[in-house]
Amino acid sequence: MQKVSSIDWSEDNKLAVSCADRVIYLFDNNLEYKDRVPTKPSDKTYKSYIVRQVAFSPCSTKIAVAQSDNIVFVYKIGAELPCSKKTICNKFLQTSSVTCMNWPKNSPDKLFIGCADGKVLAGLIKAGQKSETLFNSNSYVVAVTGIPNTN
Repeated sequence: MQKVSSIDWSEDNKLAVSCADRVIYLFDNNLEYKDRVPTKPSDKTYKSYIVRQVAFSPCSTKIAVAQSDNIVFVYKIGAELPCSKKTICNKFLQTSSVTCMNWPKNSPDKLFIGCADGKVLAGLIKAGQKSETLFNSNSYVVAVTGIPNTN
């Protein structure tokens, strides 16, 4: 038994579950285990991190992983399970611990990131590793949400 830190459903009914072992487990729409994505630390010498949140991209071919070691990795996993190849396609290094994130369905090119130092940022997916600050306060960010898709 392991502590579950985050769960997310994709648009095409994949399920991602992150656990205390820092692995993302992927299930199909029948809840059958299909694959796993082992996460990596932001710094190879720092292995004491936790996965705070996972979020599928609107196209369901990528998964973002927010980690307590000041980074968000975006893994390209492809459309089919099990994944043929898992690669990191984006890295968003932050100045403090990443606490939450949201990848809105109506904004596929921006990943919204909340941090412990009070910043809310937009990770620019097409720009690789660039992000822009949207809001800054002195309060810990506990949640980031998007406008619901009304289609």
